[in-house]
Order: sequence, then structure tokens, then C-alpha cells
Amino acid sequence: MTLPIDPEAVAAGDIGEERATLDMEHEAAVEHVREAFTDAGFGVATEFSASEMLNEKVDAGRDPYYVLGACNPTMADRALDASEKRIGALFPCNVVIWQEEPGVQTVYHVSIMRIARLAGMAPDDETMAEIIADTGELVDQAFGNLDAE
Repeated sequence: MTLPIDPEAVAAGDIGEERATLDMEHEAAVEHVREAFTDAGFGVATEFSASEMLNEKVDAGRDPYYVLGACNPTMADRALDASEKRIGALFPCNVVIWQEEPGVQTVYHVSIMRIARLAGMAPDDETMAEIIADTGELVDQAFGNLDAE
């Protein structure tokens, strides 16, 4: 299968990739990230430990890996309208926390708004550009909150 875009040509900024390192234990990091995103205007619609599930179901032996499904209802509502409801297939916006080593966690997020636009699920127009800018500001605030311990 030939992809319609060259993955090698997609830069981190094209997908709104954000990454941070937290020097704390995994459980504390999950709570800290949840609080940072909540303080920035996100709710946590869903969450689960992918590592616990995989370790239980397929004996994966994974180190701690947690998924927070964050959502800002106003942004989600705007994006559904702008994308003729298609972007909902990517909801919620996931923030993941994985353990690099004991006491060191990575927080990772990509913009579903940007990805939806790149994949043709959302239009490349001014309305979507405004939604991307607005959600980007919220994510920047959330990642800024990670530094405030």
C-alpha cells in the first residue's frame, strides 16, 4: 500500500508533537499530568493502564504506560462541526505517560486536530486553523503546568 503522504516528510510540528520528562514515580506522574491538563481546561473522559492490560492479557512484560483521554468539550464541539463529525473517530485527545526508568517518566501528546487535517478528515481552512491554534494554546498551557510542581 502506498501512503498518500510521505511519513518521513512529516515533522513533529506538523502533528503537534509535545514531549516532556518528569522526574517522579509513575503513579505521581499520572496524577500530575491529570492535574496539569485539568487546570488547562481539559477533562479526562477516559483513562487506563495500557501496560497493566497488556501484561495481563498477553504477558507483555511492559513497564508502566498510562493513557489519559483528555477532552476540552468546547474544542471537541467546534471540531465535530468543522470536520462534518469525522474527527470524532480520533476522540479523545490522548496524553500518554510511560516510564523510561524508575523515577523518570515521559509525557507525550500529538494533536488530533492537526492529524485529522493531514489525513483529510478535517478541512484545511480558516475555521480548522483557528481550532488548531486554540487547542494548541491549551496544550501549551497544560505542558507549561507540568513544570509547576
